Amino acid sequence: MKMRTEGKATRNTNRSPSLRSNYVAYGLLLGSLFVLFYLMVSTQFSYSQEALLELDRAKVNSSKQAFAKVDSAETIPAKHGRNHPRQGTHEEDVSRTMEEFNREEEVAKAHTEKRRQEKQGESEQQWAQKNSIEEQSGHEMKSDNWEEKHQAEKQEAVEESKQFGGGTDDYNNVADAKPICDTSFGKYDVCELAGDTRARGGPGATVTLVSPRAPPKEWQIKPYSRKYLDGLKAVTVKSVPNPEDAPGCTTRLNIPAMVIELGGLTGNYWHDFTDVLVPLFIGARRFNGEVQLLVVNLLPFWVDRYKRIFGKISRHEIVDFESDDVVRCYPHVVVGYGSRKEFTIDPSLDETGGGYTMVDFTKFLRSAYSLPRHRSIKLGEIRPASGRLQRPRMIILERTNSRRILNLAEVIAAAEAVGFEVTVAGRPRASYDVFTREMNSFDVMVGVHGAGLTNCVFLPTGAVLLQIVPYGRLEEIARTDFGDPAGDMGLRYIEYGVTAEESSLMRVFGKEHPIIKDPAAVHMSGWGNVAEWYLAKQDLRINVQRFRPSLLQALKQLQ
Repeated sequence: MKMRTEGKATRNTNRSPSLRSNYVAYGLLLGSLFVLFYLMVSTQFSYSQEALLELDRAKVNSSKQAFAKVDSAETIPAKHGRNHPRQGTHEEDVSRTMEEFNREEEVAKAHTEKRRQEKQGESEQQWAQKNSIEEQSGHEMKSDNWEEKHQAEKQEAVEESKQFGGGTDDYNNVADAKPICDTSFGKYDVCELAGDTRARGGPGATVTLVSPRAPPKEWQIKPYSRKYLDGLKAVTVKSVPNPEDAPGCTTRLNIPAMVIELGGLTGNYWHDFTDVLVPLFIGARRFNGEVQLLVVNLLPFWVDRYKRIFGKISRHEIVDFESDDVVRCYPHVVVGYGSRKEFTIDPSLDETGGGYTMVDFTKFLRSAYSLPRHRSIKLGEIRPASGRLQRPRMIILERTNSRRILNLAEVIAAAEAVGFEVTVAGRPRASYDVFTREMNSFDVMVGVHGAGLTNCVFLPTGAVLLQIVPYGRLEEIARTDFGDPAGDMGLRYIEYGVTAEESSLMRVFGKEHPIIKDPAAVHMSGWGNVAEWYLAKQDLRINVQRFRPSLLQALKQLQ
């Protein structure tokens, strides 16, 4: 027994190392299999990513080849410029740029991030090219380094303000001091000089603040609402500590002054309001007429056209600042003007000094032109003179160059059939005063996207603006230029989007041409193509049956 037990113990002892070796071998085998499996999955995932990337490349290349292979009669020439900053998302097969394809490791997120950056980072100067098209509007855009540059400038100015107290010694509490010039917004600059301020005109115009608390500094300010445009003239703004460092006063006035420029895109009807009249209201209305305008690039004929507006803004003589040889001294001077959004006022962003809105601007216009109607008709109201029910009045704006309504007579008949009293108007032939009064008499304004819709500022509150948007993915542009501003004015807004079948471009190119089949690709090819084909070379033949619900909606809005 003893020997058996010892033998058994010996066998068990001899077997134990073997079992341990087997366990190690099994462990190594399983580990190897796991590593092999991991490598296979990782490789397959990498191949899948590369395959997806190749597929995306193939899609875009296919779209580009289709776009490029049309014959010379159908080819869309590349134009300089960029997409509208608020353009909607394009189809997946054309939405990515070549830059995104070079970033293979970020394929999954590059599209979304790149589109966001493009919307916020477009170049203002390139976007300004759209203004060469008749009656089109400019839009604010930023170059890629605007944000960093202006944030740095703003922080520097804030630090100086904390150190020296800024230019606020005679206007604000020093504890609430702010920088003299705000260049943080890329579209325009504004300077507020409060205290002993001296304005000297002439070719090298200067505006100088004398303040022992302000650090000696100098800015070159283009006092226009789109400072990125070519041909604008700069005014030098300075702060100096001693009176001896500033020009001596020739005349002293106890009212504020505002330095503005009338260059840029002044003369285009939409830009007259968007770039000058609305920003002027934002900057000067708080003074209630007690402000003097010092104007760079004064255009007397243009000021005369809007003399009622200028007369309401300022009760004082307008100074031709470029020809002025007098040193004018004021207690407060504003240099520059602008608005954060197109053709409207955002009281949360625009410093109006009184919380003014676009409704206040339209009330201001009605007061300036003595317009009688402050609200639109209500369906069912009785006409005082005749005792009969009033029919709501509709104005259809007729275009004569591009984006014409080819079947205008049918559109008029359709509007009359649903209950409107219709008038058609082209370019005004009467005086501007008479024209504004006529615009104020209507309850509904209908027109194809273009500068003529600017006349909606004279409509009574509660009236309807019905904008016809041409074919070519122009909805975002249309809403930015007129749709959103109309709502801010207290108007009801309706949008009718034209189909390819209603566009003259269909008959010219056919449904397989990229201009018809792929408007997103046209937008990607540059703003020049968008402006040329969808704005300058397109007319419309409205499908009146399809248009009728929009007319009924306009009627319903007046209830």
